[in-house]
Amino acid sequence: MDAFFSILIVSAVVFVSSFSVVWFLRQRDPVKHPWSATLPVLGGPIPPAHAWSQYHIRYYPMALLFIAFEMEMMFMYPWAVVYVKEGVKALMEMGMFLAILSLGILYAWREGALRWQ
Repeated sequence: MDAFFSILIVSAVVFVSSFSVVWFLRQRDPVKHPWSATLPVLGGPIPPAHAWSQYHIRYYPMALLFIAFEMEMMFMYPWAVVYVKEGVKALMEMGMFLAILSLGILYAWREGALRWQ
């Protein structure tokens, strides 16, 4: 219990001291930045559109499908190790996992998430 409180006290001291050093140094800044330095892109002009408006909505379903396939591969590697130990039980569990993932992909296909228009 003493180790927990000592770690808590040390982290609190580091937290407070780091913020106080930053506050102290900011108060001593004699140079005030001109209005152009506060604009986006290091003093450049204001952009015509927000950055998120440049991406079309059709990229998001494709990104979600990509993540789904990546999750599948992430679970397949450890499954191969477990399959050696467990046998048919692990095979059935992975089959259920792949079936659920396939249903999700079929649903996305039916809803038109894979069509590029």
